[in-house]
Amino acid sequence: MKIVGISGSLAGYKTFTLVNKVLQAAKAVDSTVEIELIDLKGYDVEFVKGTPLSFYNDDTVKVVNKILSADCLLIGTPIYQASITGALKNLLDHLPVDGLMDKTVGMIAHGETDKHFLVLEYHLRSILTFLKAVVPVSNLFVRNDYFDEENEIHDINLNHRIKKLAAETITIQKLMKLKGE
Repeated sequence: MKIVGISGSLAGYKTFTLVNKVLQAAKAVDSTVEIELIDLKGYDVEFVKGTPLSFYNDDTVKVVNKILSADCLLIGTPIYQASITGALKNLLDHLPVDGLMDKTVGMIAHGETDKHFLVLEYHLRSILTFLKAVVPVSNLFVRNDYFDEENEIHDINLNHRIKKLAAETITIQKLMKLKGE
């Protein structure tokens, strides 16, 4: 099983840190899983123009193909203006309508207030289900003030929530594979 994490931010390191922690927890849950982290800061993903994928630059094609070939995804985003980042939305717009069919996709975010967790439930979840993803009940939201200057997180319940999302994502994907056999 391959799990691809996506850090959907073009600035800072909080999103990267959170997605990486969940990927590492997934590896701890099942050492046989293969993990990869895509940090959008490292790629030049072109704006969607409505043309076939082959008309875009190598970075765009590479990132989209990594997503399409993954069994599971962990998608992370900061919350800006009560929404996911434009870079993440643009990336998701590159996917075909059934591009996430039979893939378990965990949601990860951080933001300024507790109410920003609603973006996961009412915005990102709707995009993912439109793309036919299976979204776990659990998600991971962390307030920005839980991070210190070194991007370390101070929340006594965070490790439990990270492990829960990792385990639930892997369990759902394994069950879906059994169902399909």
